[in-house]
Amino acid sequence: MQKNTPSLPIAITQGDSAGIGPEIIAMAFRDHAPQMQGCFVAGDVATLRRAAQVVQRPGQPALPLAVITQPQQAWEVPTRCLPVLQLPDMPGPAPWGQISAQAGAAAAASVQWAARAALAGQVAALVTAPLHKEALHAAGVDFPGHTELLQAEAARHAGVPVPQMPVRMMLANDELRTVLVSIHVSLRQALEAVTYDNVLQTLHITDRALHAVLGRRPRIAVAGLNPHAGEGGLFGREEIDTIAPAIVAARQAGVDAHGPYAPDTVFMRARNAPGHPGEFDVVLAMYHDQGLIPVKYLGVEQGVNVTLGLPLVRTSPDHGTAFDIAGRGVASASSLVQATVMARRMAAGA
Repeated sequence: MQKNTPSLPIAITQGDSAGIGPEIIAMAFRDHAPQMQGCFVAGDVATLRRAAQVVQRPGQPALPLAVITQPQQAWEVPTRCLPVLQLPDMPGPAPWGQISAQAGAAAAASVQWAARAALAGQVAALVTAPLHKEALHAAGVDFPGHTELLQAEAARHAGVPVPQMPVRMMLANDELRTVLVSIHVSLRQALEAVTYDNVLQTLHITDRALHAVLGRRPRIAVAGLNPHAGEGGLFGREEIDTIAPAIVAARQAGVDAHGPYAPDTVFMRARNAPGHPGEFDVVLAMYHDQGLIPVKYLGVEQGVNVTLGLPLVRTSPDHGTAFDIAGRGVASASSLVQATVMARRMAAGA
């Protein structure tokens, strides 16, 4: 690469057009121009134009849009201007706050295009605005969410079956990171997913991903499954029979893993707050809510969802489509901006 050549841009998917995704994107470009430089939206121009009008401040002009045809053109767009790469055959904006098959199809198409661009080396990372799982289902998209859709795209690109492209969800903010053994399954299925192989695989995925970000091996705390981490087998043997052996195997491979610890205190130990440096870089949680409740309690506005294990960088805001406030211009762009900042940092360290 030549000395003054801009780095690859970051693609932002438009999300569900009936939700807050497009308007928080417009807010981010309006209010956080330095962080959004070199980013563009892969989606529909009309959808983003409507969003720019929704967040227009009284007495001020609406945020201007710039239609681009190639990702690298994002660097040529002035600040406080929203670059949009119009995707082919994209439906226009759906009515605010309503589950729509057309919105689900458009959201999925945006994610698929951005994933393929990242896998082809055309963009440095993708940041995904919120989509709606019911809208995806209505559109006939056979994936429960972003993570599974991206996993399938990456597996197709690599020419391997989906199980050979294992991924994990990490939720992070400035104070705490958590990685999940299982994601969008029932609680009963989540308990069944706490196996030696799944825990060990999650430890290795976490170690590789955060090593690239931190420049060193992360210190990983592993939460137990049962109250008090089983209390020596009194409240369940998963810690003894499954989780602890996986930690031993990971440590033998060089992973800096510790535990299992009582899940009601391990997140406090890992929290990195003013005057309280965290003991760990990340907590490995056994199921979705165990790991996500602590991070979300610290502030949804700052949380970032990251998919680990993919051959690309993907981050997302830590919230959904918020149909109840969509189209009112009152949503916060903070989590989207944080997701963009983290995507840029991860892409630089990859």
